[in-house]
Order: sequence, then structure tokens, then C-alpha cells
Amino acid sequence: MKRKKPLNRFRLVALLLIATLFLAAERQSVGRPPPATLATPPTKDVQSAMTPDAALAELKAGNARFVAGKPIRRNPPADVKATASGQYPYAVVLSCLDSRQPIEMVLDQGIGDIFSARVAGNVLNDDILGSMEFACKASGAKLIAVIGHSNCGAIKGAVDDVQLGNLTGLLTKIKPAMDAVPAGISPRTSKNATFVDQVAEANVHLVMQQIRERSPILREMLDQHKIALVGGMYDLSTGQVHFFEK
Repeated sequence: MKRKKPLNRFRLVALLLIATLFLAAERQSVGRPPPATLATPPTKDVQSAMTPDAALAELKAGNARFVAGKPIRRNPPADVKATASGQYPYAVVLSCLDSRQPIEMVLDQGIGDIFSARVAGNVLNDDILGSMEFACKASGAKLIAVIGHSNCGAIKGAVDDVQLGNLTGLLTKIKPAMDAVPAGISPRTSKNATFVDQVAEANVHLVMQQIRERSPILREMLDQHKIALVGGMYDLSTGQVHFFEK
């Protein structure tokens, strides 16, 4: 009967090291939450079941995830394939062109979740209004959100009466919001951050009013509570969206 050869000393050390690392990994995994559920784009059934209040709650929850640095796990290549034959977004968001406000990111939304319209100063024009009508009436979105932001360059340009090519006409759309800011706030220039932010907020309210007044289609849907309209302000310094109360 052959005797078993003793383990090589180096081989024994290697086995002990592997066993130690395995046990350490097991200890670290104890108490960890399970991997986050992989998010998928909304289906037709999900969109149909969504209410305007639920749509707003999801935007708020998404922004909370963004601020906390805990975005939902997604598989973009799979989402591209899943939405190739159709889309069922639950909200349409009008926000500013500003590169510091990438709206899908700050609301933690993925492919197929929301319609997004972006233009300097989040102003309203006929093309954007028509897009909103398409999003809500034809495609089933349940919420329209108008989101401005702090320290907005377009607002500053309007306040200072900047003249620059086609931008001049865009800034003209913002100027009526200046009248909504109390006269006691001064100086009424771009150097006054408080004034700029108050004009930005007033501009959001102005755009919300224009949506209702200029679109009979959306106004009817709003009156019938098929959709909701909400405004908000994005804080560049914190990443938080402050939605206005109804």
C-alpha cells in the first residue's frame, strides 16, 4: 500500500490563504442587502395604470435617489431593444438647456421613462406645446413637469436685456416673469442672485400658465384630471429638485 506524499509546504500555505480569503468574503457578505432589482422601461399596462400623482411621486423618488447617489440599476442595451418597437413614458418634462441640469440623470430616469424637452430658460413655444400634446394625448403620458433651475444664464440674459441674434427673441419670452417679482427686491440685475432665482421661479409659473391657456387639448385633460401639471426648481448646488406645492 502506497503512502500519501505529505503536502508541499508552499502548497499548504496557498491553500490556507485561499481558505482565509474565502472566510473573510463570507463574513463581509453577511447583512448585505440583496442586489437591487434591475429597472426596465414602462410597458403599456404600467403606463395605463399610472396616475398623475404616482407619476409625480416617481419623479420625486428619482431625484431623491440621485441626490443620495443611489440610482436604480439599469441595462441600457436591453432597454434599447425593449423600446425599439414602442414607448410608454409616464411624464413629459420641460427643462433648461443648461449642461448642469441633465434632466433624465437628475431625476434618475432611463430609456423610455419620460419625454424630455430642453431649451434655454425652459420657455414655451408652439413646437414644444405640440410635443406636449403628442406626449399626453397621443402617447399616454400622465404628467407635465416644468423645471427651472438656480443661477440660470438665460434668466440673467433676460434680466440684463442681452441682445444676441436669435437669442434675443427667446429671452423676450422670459421678461414678463420679471414683473411677477416684488418691486422691493433690488438691484434687479443679474448680479443679484436672489432676484435671478425669483425670476426663474416666476418664469416656471408663467410657462405653466401658458400651457393651460394656449392648449385646449391639454387644458381639457387637466380639467378632467387625466393629467397633472407641476412646476419645480433644480438647485445647482445640491442636485435637489424642489417641486412646487399644488
